[in-house]
Amino acid sequence: MIELEGVPELIDPVMVAAFEGWNDAGDAASSAVAHLDREFKGEVFAALDAEDYYDFQVNRPTVWMDAGVRKVTWPTTRLSVVRVESPKPRDVVLVRGIEPSMRWRSFCNEILGFAHELGVEMVVVMGALLGDTPHTRPVPVSGVTSDPDLAAALSLEESRYEGPTGIVGILQEACTHAGIPAVSLWAAVPHYVSQPPNPKATLALLNRLEDLLDLRIPLGDLPEDARAWQIGVDQLAAEDSEVAEYVQTLEEARDTAELPEASGEAIAREFERYLRRRDPQTGGGHATESGDTREPGPYLRQPPRDTAKGDDSKEDDSED
Repeated sequence: MIELEGVPELIDPVMVAAFEGWNDAGDAASSAVAHLDREFKGEVFAALDAEDYYDFQVNRPTVWMDAGVRKVTWPTTRLSVVRVESPKPRDVVLVRGIEPSMRWRSFCNEILGFAHELGVEMVVVMGALLGDTPHTRPVPVSGVTSDPDLAAALSLEESRYEGPTGIVGILQEACTHAGIPAVSLWAAVPHYVSQPPNPKATLALLNRLEDLLDLRIPLGDLPEDARAWQIGVDQLAAEDSEVAEYVQTLEEARDTAELPEASGEAIAREFERYLRRRDPQTGGGHATESGDTREPGPYLRQPPRDTAKGDDSKEDDSED
């Protein structure tokens, strides 16, 4: 572990993590943590030694110039801390990096060592996966945990996933075995427009994080970016009749499946978020999960011939 600064004393700390790579469709999860770091002016206090966890032929270092001096940035995972003041002061430890190439158990043990030392009360790991979801509807975000008591207390799903997993799943299980409450938030990204960025999915993750932790997160330009993204994808889809027909099929399936879920609980949750946004101290604007982005991906993927099957990654394949 490379100590960059002294470890601070924190108030009711929670840890929020995201990793670029396999669990980060559309860069939605890593962008969410980057947004938190930027808006709350995070201070980096530690980084994992890149030599221990990364294959530099897979994740290459970059060279850049700083006032005429060449410098190297190595792929790694950094920890920073931000103070959220509303509705009450609370510290959030942000873990942001790249999915490691090797030694995953040691990697998780290092992160858990910091969580223990800092007195972290809960770990929230964010991820994004490709799914058969239309870009025109609110982004589905599932909250899952391996802890049945935590699932009941926070109205989360208890994980039933079986199959290949990434560092998000491994870190959550490591937290569970270490006795640290852990939750994963998964956003579903349309597989036919998977190119990053996807600010609509990033916005949905941040909204769900607010609800989960009772935080007020300033959203800056993110709602407008999300609206512009959807408009851009709408325009691209309109130019391809096959894609437009496929999107309509997904819309009909989604609307039919979710009709019973338009419950009073969902409406109340959205209203509570609206009330939080009215507070001028938060610095945020009105936000919904149905927003759209400034910069759509460079192309739309053609829908599968069999629309009943779609992509290999499904919305309900959330791991943890």
